[in-house]
Amino acid sequence: MTHIEEAIAHEAEVEIKPKTRKQKLWNVVKTILKIAVTTTLLIWVFSKVPVHLLKNRLLHANYWWMLAALLCVLASMVVSAWRLLSFFRSIGLKLNGKYNLRLYFLGLFYNFLLPGGIGGDGYKMYLINKTYKTPLKKLFWAVMFDRLSGLWAIGLITVALIFLIPQIDVHISIPLGIFAAGSAIYYFVAYKFFKEYTKYFFEAHAKALLLQSLQLTAIVCVLLGQDFSGKFSPYLLSFLISALAAIIPITAGGAGAREAIFTKLADVFPMDKGLAVFLPASFYIISLIVALLGVYYVIRPSRLQEGIVEEEVNG
Repeated sequence: MTHIEEAIAHEAEVEIKPKTRKQKLWNVVKTILKIAVTTTLLIWVFSKVPVHLLKNRLLHANYWWMLAALLCVLASMVVSAWRLLSFFRSIGLKLNGKYNLRLYFLGLFYNFLLPGGIGGDGYKMYLINKTYKTPLKKLFWAVMFDRLSGLWAIGLITVALIFLIPQIDVHISIPLGIFAAGSAIYYFVAYKFFKEYTKYFFEAHAKALLLQSLQLTAIVCVLLGQDFSGKFSPYLLSFLISALAAIIPITAGGAGAREAIFTKLADVFPMDKGLAVFLPASFYIISLIVALLGVYYVIRPSRLQEGIVEEEVNG
């Protein structure tokens, strides 16, 4: 086992099943720090936008559109699990589709409600390694490329949205050229040094585009639920930018970070500040509802592999 594999295995075991008092204390401290950062950011946001305005928007929302947003987010999570499966299959891991989806929702639950260090991805790697005996190093890079494909999709859609926002005074050829050059370098490095992971490279990135499109559709649904009739592009671009900020694991499930980014961008783009804060807050609530599906496998872990043929695990 390499140093990378040892580090992942150790961190996963410590996060999920801490053994010593020091490990347990560190997990508690990390969680408290994340909650503290989240709380600080939210206090700042609510100093700019009163809470009662958000409450009023939520109470008077069109809940059919909110339901449509929830279904879009749910569909995006299914696509996300499907995308990761492409990278797993690239390394020869014949992971059962049902097991992969169940693992994904279990990991999603851990990401949201147990915001520790290794998170849901690490827990998935830990369980897959124990079940399928796939080296942790391979699983680590599969998950990394899964994340990179998401960043690539965000970049592509961002370039398209920049073209639609006149406040961004830059010729479209500049961001488009940067993105094209970055994509070429990205694929060259992946093919040259990580060729094994490029077997389903374009398929996985197409799924990444579908995932981001579904999440943007969810934002559009939330906006329509507020009887919005203005330009969608500033809100959609702000959502993508806030998604990048939420990747950094310094808050509890991205809460606070998204709202803070939207608040700042509302001073740059033509957006209603109250609506700008309501969007990420409602997206977080919707995502949390979807993540709660994973609690079933926390309560009944034996159901994770139910219906999976034994030969698939051993073979």
